[in-house]
Amino acid sequence: MNEIFENLNKIKNLIKDTNVKLIGVSKTKPVSVLKQAYDAGLRDFGENRVQELVAKIDELPNDIRWHMIGHLQTNKVKILLEKEIYLIHSVDSLNLASIIDKYSKLKNKTQNILLEVNVTGEQSKTGYSKDKIIEDMPDLLKLKNIRILGLMCVAKKDEDSTKYFKELKNILKDINTKFKINLKELSMGMTDDYMRAIECGSTYIRIGRAIFGERD
Repeated sequence: MNEIFENLNKIKNLIKDTNVKLIGVSKTKPVSVLKQAYDAGLRDFGENRVQELVAKIDELPNDIRWHMIGHLQTNKVKILLEKEIYLIHSVDSLNLASIIDKYSKLKNKTQNILLEVNVTGEQSKTGYSKDKIIEDMPDLLKLKNIRILGLMCVAKKDEDSTKYFKELKNILKDINTKFKINLKELSMGMTDDYMRAIECGSTYIRIGRAIFGERD
């Protein structure tokens, strides 16, 4: 039994009584390693860079659900949407959402997205502030070729992430109440804090190191 198979089984056993969905964050890992995870039953893979994601798609089975989880530059949207991307987690502005909407319309499809929120307030992190996401939401909801499923965040490193996960959940609740919608997805939690994230209501956990080992 190989290491990736063992790692996946361990995580699956920990989350088996939850509704959370596991994304294997496979950045920097070669296709041969992703194939091992696929053979072990993983079907959701997340990448941080557009070029790496689109290169891997063509070499792996087409029943994989691909997730763009890294910062997405507006000039990379067209390249990304040439492929079938299940979910873009990192939409952090109305401008980016509008460009995704534009290219999705050209492709005659509706693109699933999450809105990234900077819950830590760190300048080094991208993402909406709470005030700005509320301000932009009426215009975001007018875009016809994107489907907003929920919110995403990255907690502060080396700090108890629970308060940040609770903050994101509260923002989701506020948005749903204010705009009378029913966004359900919360993408939060990584290798070091995914169990805390699940306790706070996460529906997607993004796991790299605990599946694939240290990044290359």
